[in-house]
Amino acid sequence: MGTAVGLHRVLEPAGVLPQAALRLDADPRIRPDEVRVAVERLNLDAASFRQLRTAHGGDPDAVRAEVLRIVAERGKMHNPVTGSGGMLVGTVAEAGPESPLGLRPGDRIATLVSLTLTPLAITDGLARWDGLSEQVPAEGHAILFARSIAAVLPDDLPVPLALAVMDVCGAPALTARVVASRERAPAVAVLGAAGKSGSLALAAARRAGASRVVGLVPTGAEEELLAGTGLADAVVRADARDPVAVAAAVGEPVDVTVVCVDVPGCEHGAILATAPGGVVVFFSMATSFPAAALGAEGLAADVTMLIGNGYVPGHAEAALDLVRSEPAIRALFTARTGADSAQ
Repeated sequence: MGTAVGLHRVLEPAGVLPQAALRLDADPRIRPDEVRVAVERLNLDAASFRQLRTAHGGDPDAVRAEVLRIVAERGKMHNPVTGSGGMLVGTVAEAGPESPLGLRPGDRIATLVSLTLTPLAITDGLARWDGLSEQVPAEGHAILFARSIAAVLPDDLPVPLALAVMDVCGAPALTARVVASRERAPAVAVLGAAGKSGSLALAAARRAGASRVVGLVPTGAEEELLAGTGLADAVVRADARDPVAVAAAVGEPVDVTVVCVDVPGCEHGAILATAPGGVVVFFSMATSFPAAALGAEGLAADVTMLIGNGYVPGHAEAALDLVRSEPAIRALFTARTGADSAQ
């Protein structure tokens, strides 16, 4: 089990799993159940990239240098402020004979596990990255364990698009599961509804049978953009960090609230917007779970709160299917990734 979950790659502190480790060993030599991936592109998660840009005043050179420093010091891309990382695209360079992942050399894959637990080394100094986008062209290698998850990239979608979708594919899958599990068709609100995970969650909620879908966004530009897609029955505007404003914008409390906002402080608004007996699903890595738990207690809110852990069986294919079948979703993702033809 220790090898399967990567304990042998933990340099410090001893005894923790790779995600909790301060440093990992990114030695390219693999064990029989490991896979080495030649890295092509990283996808930093939204909360981490926002924090890096804010901390460095938007200076792309400083952001690039900080990412390189983190990877060099930690042996993985694990933002020490947000605690989050992202995922990557690459080509399988070597697969150990005992690896259960079913990957072969030459397979072009996206990892579906966080960079916070993936041994990683960068060899090109991120020279091709402009520091202005979450997607990071890179050269180097990464190591997958027996318990890691990866998916072969689809042939019909550009790599930047597929990578962006797979980065957040847990959100629509869990949203669909929660919506489908309700006894009656629920009303659903998505906070951060114009973003990657938010737009997919909207589409997944509607497909799973939601009676009404509300998308909450922070700006007029996003309100106009999302309203034009038809993904939500209502698009409302409020700062997700303002609990009273969120509750007022959503109106009648909903049965399911999905939080996809990449800034801290959105817990209490989500709770206020949710009806007694409802469910709040937190997908943002900026979420403070003590704030959520204590806030619900302080509000005497009888809501179930779920942590979106990023994995639901079949999540990648379900998310890719939404992109293929919903032109509005593809358009939103294309606008965000900046390309719909790059491979």
